Amino acid sequence: MEWITEKNRLKKTFTFADFTEAFGFMTKVAITAEKMNHHPTWTNTYNTVSFELSTHDAGNIVTERDRKLAKEIDQLALKP
Repeated sequence: MEWITEKNRLKKTFTFADFTEAFGFMTKVAITAEKMNHHPTWTNTYNTVSFELSTHDAGNIVTERDRKLAKEIDQLALKP
């Protein structure tokens, strides 16, 4: 599944085997987002993690910072 743009946000949902795997993924994303100083809006329910990315400082629109974070998130999802 690709990222979609909806209501000025990049959106994507990831599904994992279980809660532990989903939480591990969230931990990796949190470390990456902190290093980038660009923090996602996200939710977690059991084995799913959903993201909505926009740049608050730019008026809640999608910017290159969001696209870069989306690529990083995709890469993290591929790593075991």
